[in-house]
Amino acid sequence: MHYEVTVIERGKRETKIVEAPNKRAASAKVKRESPRAVVVKTVETAMPVDDVIKKVLKDLGRFTKGKIREEDKIATIRQIAVMTDAGIPIHDTLKDVAHNTTNKRLKEIYHKLAADINAGKSMSQAIAPYTEEFGHIAMAMTNLGEKTGNFPESYHKLADILENIRENRAKFKKALRYPLITLTAMAIAFVILIMVVVPKFRSIFEEFHAQLPLPTRILMGAEYAFSHYGFYLLFGLVVFIYTLIFLYKNNKKFKYRMDELMVHPRFYLINRIIFLSSMYNYTLVFGELVRAGIPVSEALDTAVGMVSNDYIREKLEIVNANIGRGMSLTEAFEQTGLFENMLLQMIKAGEASGQLDKMLQKVTDYYDMRFQDIIDNLSSYIEPIMLFFIAGLVLLMALGIFLPMWDLGQVVHNNG
Repeated sequence: MHYEVTVIERGKRETKIVEAPNKRAASAKVKRESPRAVVVKTVETAMPVDDVIKKVLKDLGRFTKGKIREEDKIATIRQIAVMTDAGIPIHDTLKDVAHNTTNKRLKEIYHKLAADINAGKSMSQAIAPYTEEFGHIAMAMTNLGEKTGNFPESYHKLADILENIRENRAKFKKALRYPLITLTAMAIAFVILIMVVVPKFRSIFEEFHAQLPLPTRILMGAEYAFSHYGFYLLFGLVVFIYTLIFLYKNNKKFKYRMDELMVHPRFYLINRIIFLSSMYNYTLVFGELVRAGIPVSEALDTAVGMVSNDYIREKLEIVNANIGRGMSLTEAFEQTGLFENMLLQMIKAGEASGQLDKMLQKVTDYYDMRFQDIIDNLSSYIEPIMLFFIAGLVLLMALGIFLPMWDLGQVVHNNG
């Protein structure tokens, strides 16, 4: 969403348009850019025409340049870590990585990085324009490597973090594959049964002009819709799904509402998967950055960029603002309402003992344990739902076919 922020700076009144998830974040963003400015008013506004054109051109450019696979990105990052650890200069390393990678977009990026470094830029300055491709965590670890002078270790850790996140994402997709295939097969079988079985009974049912029971009328209505409007129904379903995907990717307000809906308690299982994966990624990156020596404020800003759910991210963005007001990290986390009391006590103990990084590792392990439990047992969690749908479809077919058959015997007897 875009906001029009009116500020007064050095006696002059100015209006700035910024992109942010909410009014508070928009005001905070302007304050970070202009610390001496006083925010007078913040109102939601439409995206400027120039930004719309830039976004369209950027999306088209990304489409034509190709997608960067996570596996390719991790492989090149690990190669950079290994080669720099062996004492090879970063310029030569980047040229070699660009030559070896088969991903066209990565090849182009690494050639540009090598050219920029050859022109005198640092690695963090050269990679900054590619934040969207590499992610906030890559930017943070690059800065860390330059500050500590141990660039190879930072990139080894970066590759490990990205690999961990990628593996969890892959496990989740793999766990969903069986239920999705089963549900799709059920839907196809149901449609085939309706198209093949119901027409054979339709003429019999209509011949006696009897009042048909509700399950039969549902089956006959579905058969009529599939027979006469099947293509339009399929086309409408595809358009509806793609419209949802398009709005989710391009409309900030729609994405926020959907993200809020997905973590609602009514969404059995889905809400826990999204919540646990988001909190795992957040605490994993935050803990690693704190352990590596990144200031807490900077680590929080980077870690929140790993959360894709806008509703959860909005709550976590408040943490840094509350710390700036003098709250402890534990108090700021408590204000979000996302952390269990047990975890808050662990973080509080870590703050008090100076072992925050170790306690954050335990918090990360806790979220990972719960997430892995759901992924490993996803089939058993979904089986009751699948059995419910299967039973419902079988019952509908049975009642729809046999109820009128029982009534037909009475109709024939009366006509005789």
